Amino acid sequence: MKRADIPLFLTAISQNNPTPQTELVYSTPFTLLVAVVLSAQTTDAAVNKATPALFAEAPDAAAMAALGATGIARHIRSIGLWQAKAKNVAALSHLLLERHNGNVPADRDALEALPGVGRKTANVVLNEVFGHATMAVDTHIFRLGNRTGLAPGTNVRQVEDGLVARIPPAMLRPAHHWLILHGRYICKARKPECWRCPGAAWCLYKPKSTSAASRSPAATSKAKS
Repeated sequence: MKRADIPLFLTAISQNNPTPQTELVYSTPFTLLVAVVLSAQTTDAAVNKATPALFAEAPDAAAMAALGATGIARHIRSIGLWQAKAKNVAALSHLLLERHNGNVPADRDALEALPGVGRKTANVVLNEVFGHATMAVDTHIFRLGNRTGLAPGTNVRQVEDGLVARIPPAMLRPAHHWLILHGRYICKARKPECWRCPGAAWCLYKPKSTSAASRSPAATSKAKS
């Protein structure tokens, strides 16, 4: 994708959503951190079903550490990799108490030193809570970076670096959410819905899923009704 087309593409897919937020339900930096850790290889919807009871019982690092892996596991058995995640959440809660007085640090290295927290999770927390212009590359963003030509790469770090370098700085922070939402609901993995993509004019993906006729204003209006 041409660099000059990137802000046009992002503006189109933003769909009048200038201040997008994560779909994970949280109330504090700590509950967001835990939710993101739990969301690895699991949908946000599944995490949102599991966390209300967990956060009611353990809303902060001290309560979560006291609950322990066994107590945490009781709340999250419905999500993938729940055993490992329960251990990580218990361990990171202890480390937050030991190293940061129970607070979530606004520092990448400190975040990535916590159990279960990798670069993607750190980027989400830094972006959502602390306002950093980071790009957390999940499966959706990795797919879009390559499929659209926005920032092609063979691994997530290449796509992240490409997006950070090519997206206008003022758009970088919200672009993280715009791209995730676009990949989740329109530019889907198996069947991208190009016919209703507002950014199709700038996208380099050629095998569009429908004919040009079906992308006419009349067809689009009918599809929305």
